[in-house]
Amino acid sequence: MTKARVLSILFVVLLLAVAVIAEAQQPTKMSRIGFIGASSAVTSGQNLEAFRQGLRDLHYVEGENIAIEVRWAGGSAQRFPQLIAELVGLKVDVLLVSAAAGALAAKNAGITTPVVFAAVTDPIGYGIIHSLARPGGNITGVALAVGEGFSGKWVELLKETVPKVSRMAVLRNPSHPVAEVFLRETRAAGRALGVRLQFFEARDPNQLDTALWRLEKEHDQALIVTPDPLFGTQRKRLFEVIERHRLPTIFHNKEFVDAGGLMSYGPSFPDSYRRAAVYVDKILKGTKPADLPVEQPKKFEFIINLKAAKQIGLTIPPNVLARADRVIK
Repeated sequence: MTKARVLSILFVVLLLAVAVIAEAQQPTKMSRIGFIGASSAVTSGQNLEAFRQGLRDLHYVEGENIAIEVRWAGGSAQRFPQLIAELVGLKVDVLLVSAAAGALAAKNAGITTPVVFAAVTDPIGYGIIHSLARPGGNITGVALAVGEGFSGKWVELLKETVPKVSRMAVLRNPSHPVAEVFLRETRAAGRALGVRLQFFEARDPNQLDTALWRLEKEHDQALIVTPDPLFGTQRKRLFEVIERHRLPTIFHNKEFVDAGGLMSYGPSFPDSYRRAAVYVDKILKGTKPADLPVEQPKKFEFIINLKAAKQIGLTIPPNVLARADRVIK
């Protein structure tokens, strides 16, 4: 091999080495993700952590290849438009919004930023998406339930837990996007089981104080707390009334039970946020939200807290305990 040939080969090797080093030194693209929680870090921090864990499982590292801008709506649906505008102004690559109120606000904002929703009940019924298979537009995500079917179980499970109950209070926010579904289903279940339901409505903390004052005067025998971020942010106030009147109460998600509530029935909220990370990953890699089918819940959980039962002097029947997916002792 001639000297010129050797030098030519060495030169090519050197160029390749320089190219590899230069590529290695290129900074990793930092994707920006906006996260808007419906309530607060205190009551729903586990949902944010589930989302972060889902991203970590997909090899995202905060500060290295992603940055997450976190905002909380504090239980007020009216705050979503402002928070959405704020994060869009920061030029996030994808926006994750919580609950039906957040998804509706994103839908109505007229933004082009890709949007992923988590923990949304009946996204078709409320016009957030066109269909499960082809959501359309720039929004997709993970539904908690599609159509009707599970809120009547709250009445059923309370009746099984306290067989002699004939009157139940139902706390609801009539502004919740799916409030009428909950109203219709619980009423139907009450009629079927011979239970009279009395509804107490609250749209904000002041109205909640009034509703709870009325509830305490009525002496109902059990309580259903329907889904709404407002009730999550006012959990302490709710628990005070429940404990004072020893009210058997059922909630829609396990976070209330983990915090000391009696029982809950509904889909897993953290799982919804963990799955939402998969959608964010696909969008960051170039898939359009319109091409990502909306996922439905895979499992509904029934959870009982025996400590809470003891505090209100309630014995949970064996047949009810046998139905529980998890029992807190």
